[in-house]
Amino acid sequence: MKVLLISTYELGRQPWGLASPRAWLTRAGASVTCLDLSRQPLAEQAVACADFIAFYIPMHTATRLALEVLPRIRKLNSHAHLCFYGLYAPVNEAYLRRLGAEIILGGEFEAGLLSAVERLARSEPSDQREPVISLARQAFLPPDRQDLPPLAQYARLIYPDGSFRITGYTEASRGCKHLCRHCPIVPVYHGVFRIIQPEVVLEDIRRQVAVGAEHITFGDPDFFNGIRHAIRLVQSLHQEFPKLTYDVTIKIEHLLRHAEHLRTLRETGCVFITSAAESVEDEVLRKLAKGHTYADFAAAVILCREAGLTLAPTFVAFNPWTTLDGYRTLLARLAELGLIEQVAPIQLAIRLLIPAGSRLLELQEIRNVVGPFDESALVYPWAHPDPRVDALGQEVLETVLRGVERNLSRGEIFEHVWLCAHGALGLSAPPLPDTRDRVALAAVPYLTEPWYC
Repeated sequence: MKVLLISTYELGRQPWGLASPRAWLTRAGASVTCLDLSRQPLAEQAVACADFIAFYIPMHTATRLALEVLPRIRKLNSHAHLCFYGLYAPVNEAYLRRLGAEIILGGEFEAGLLSAVERLARSEPSDQREPVISLARQAFLPPDRQDLPPLAQYARLIYPDGSFRITGYTEASRGCKHLCRHCPIVPVYHGVFRIIQPEVVLEDIRRQVAVGAEHITFGDPDFFNGIRHAIRLVQSLHQEFPKLTYDVTIKIEHLLRHAEHLRTLRETGCVFITSAAESVEDEVLRKLAKGHTYADFAAAVILCREAGLTLAPTFVAFNPWTTLDGYRTLLARLAELGLIEQVAPIQLAIRLLIPAGSRLLELQEIRNVVGPFDESALVYPWAHPDPRVDALGQEVLETVLRGVERNLSRGEIFEHVWLCAHGALGLSAPPLPDTRDRVALAAVPYLTEPWYC
């Protein structure tokens, strides 16, 4: 059977979600083609001759882009079995099936993909037999990346002096132990996480280093969910590749709980940690069930600095609880903590997404502001009770995009947003902290495509 696996977007990373199932399917004898539409044109011949076409949809943007290209795919090939897999597949199952999907897979999807392809190759009925969501433990295989675009075409790690490192991507675990209300992982994994065998992760990294990788992004939702697994892995990695650097994503509460391991990360090559801080207001953090407070966040910033690590926090800056003064407070606290250069500008403009299955809908105050589910947009639309907040959100987004287009520095973009926030309140903006401090803190590397949900 000829299988076509398609990725539309994965934050500038070479798609692990194509390379992993490719290894399973090719080992079973399938003829597999991988296509990353974020870096490659649509290969019409590959589409036309496929017997099974599967879209990998791990996030909202990827799903929207997949639905945009779907009509063209079906025009080129109306007979192929159609599959969607990844986090956003099961929560949008009904809509995707109405669009023609026969197979929907979420959670640990490799075994389900293999089962579906083998079953359909035997000309068995096309009705799905595989679980829509599987949390079964899997014996993973090293991802097969051989026909994906080279790593040099993906996001790079940039240093302040303008030098860069070719960046690879891998995963050491999937799912998450935690139940943050706004997280798209929760409706699928419900607090379950699964580790990927260390030997598989290390072999995946070896293969990427062999073709030029100098830095690795670990895409785990929380690298410290399995702390012993994580520490043993980076120690083994550093022993084998002492010059290789990496970055990870870790919850604020785990940074505090496992603070003794921060220096281990630094000593084994970690250059920065992404953490979903989300807000600097304790009441908002409580509503999001984040498991930390603003004081915890500030403590984590200090702990990371003491360990020689950069903390790159992310935020949901505009949500139904945001106020004009609260947004100004967010900016002020980032400045006070010396984080202006460590926060990707887009994080100052992120607006809360409420996808299908979101735990946010448990809150009456959320149900009061959302409209009916918009299937084409894949969200529950919402408007802020204070229209001035929505207006500020749009202004900040336009300011950030304009600043990025003009190649302004993070500090310069922050200053423009600072003015916007005070202007919305009818206030004159006070000066920001001494720029000399910001210049010192700016000497940190960053990825050319920043992380966001």
